[in-house]
Amino acid sequence: MDPTDIARWQFAITTVYHFLFVPITIGLSAIIAGYEITWLRTRDEHWLRLTKFFGKLFLINFAIGVVTGIVQEFQFGMNWSDYSRFVGDVFGAPLAVEGLLAFFLESTFLGLWIFGWDRLSPRLHAACMVLVHVGTLFSAYFILAANSWMQHPVGYAFNPDTGRAEMNDFAAVLLNKVQLVTFPHVVLSAYMTGAAFVVGVALWHLRRARTDEDRRIYRPAVRTGAWIVLVAALGVVVSGDIQGKIMTEVQPMKMAAAEGLYKTEAPADFSVFQLGTLDGEHETFSIKVPGLLSFLATGTTDGKVEGIDELREKYRATYGADPGAAYYSPGDYTPVIPLTYWSFRLMMGLGMAGAAIAAWILWATRRGRAPAGRAVLAAALALPFLPLLANSFGWIFTELGRQPWAVFGLMTTEHAVSPGLSTAEAWISLIALTLVYGVLAVVEVRLMLTWIRKGAEELPPDVPDEAGEDRPLAFAY
Repeated sequence: MDPTDIARWQFAITTVYHFLFVPITIGLSAIIAGYEITWLRTRDEHWLRLTKFFGKLFLINFAIGVVTGIVQEFQFGMNWSDYSRFVGDVFGAPLAVEGLLAFFLESTFLGLWIFGWDRLSPRLHAACMVLVHVGTLFSAYFILAANSWMQHPVGYAFNPDTGRAEMNDFAAVLLNKVQLVTFPHVVLSAYMTGAAFVVGVALWHLRRARTDEDRRIYRPAVRTGAWIVLVAALGVVVSGDIQGKIMTEVQPMKMAAAEGLYKTEAPADFSVFQLGTLDGEHETFSIKVPGLLSFLATGTTDGKVEGIDELREKYRATYGADPGAAYYSPGDYTPVIPLTYWSFRLMMGLGMAGAAIAAWILWATRRGRAPAGRAVLAAALALPFLPLLANSFGWIFTELGRQPWAVFGLMTTEHAVSPGLSTAEAWISLIALTLVYGVLAVVEVRLMLTWIRKGAEELPPDVPDEAGEDRPLAFAY
């Protein structure tokens, strides 16, 4: 295999793996902060038990997420040095702010939250988790600003002497129109993912509950989590609709590839399911919704959506012959159509399925009901994975649909790889990182299952309402 192929596989494996932890971290931090604030207002110890229970699971997820995220930075220098050299001046500022401001904010106040249960006042302690969540939002914003620049480069000038893109407008990078819609879309999907995790865990315990005390603890968690899933899902749909229209404006090839649309159409139909020839250029069977693709792309049911063939000719005229055309099949400036097509549908379908299950759970738990049966167990096991996988397929679609560009319109992926990278070196790093991540997966799953099975533990008999003057710092778990 070519080193570029291996480097792309490595980046895909490690990045998709890392992002499994990110939405859970963002979503859970918000929910835990909400639970602790509710405890402060009601002084109902059930909310405190939920706070501590999901706090343990949050810490496990956060720790593994940090470890897996470190590798992403090293990869830029290992396998993508030409890319790093080209974008370094632009990426330096937002990623530096993310590290110095956002990550230190969340890690510092997370440490205070962990060790401050018996030292800080309850209000100050709850404020720590609020600030942890604010830190995750800052972190997401600055990282997404860098990614949005790859989708739609703004606020820069190309220096032909250095061969680099140099930032000349930091505000333009942070307020990129792709960024302004991507950030709420990603954060809302994270809330949906974190809430689905809470619902799944709490529903599993509710199904096993043998006492009224257990039902009083887990039933509110199930219902609050399910409501968050539904509300966040609505926000995901609205923000995703806006994002699709902006995507069509700045990357029309991505929208055409999402449908496998080779010929320009007005109106353009959206296929829920489609089969075609092996080259992907001819349809053999499909189930279509008339005018839906036009609405997704333009906001009207009869809008024109440019096809792959027409866009390919435009790109050739604008950028010349694609040097990566032999690598990216089929054809110049065209992403891999089957992967783009199905990742787009899996993103939407899995997200909708998660919202549907959350709605069913709300119905099944209405008026004090505690449902039982295999259907409930299946819902508890499936729900946490549906928004999580929808997030992953959404990012796969976002990155695959941009190909062959590493930075749209400026640098192809083939030219972004490190020039001195050998096939052997690429294989060694791919195998080593995959094995390490596999070990981390085993550790994560084992720790999660161990603490999930334990459930919300009993509180000690003397939970203090105020901080003791001479009480030492104590690890809460």
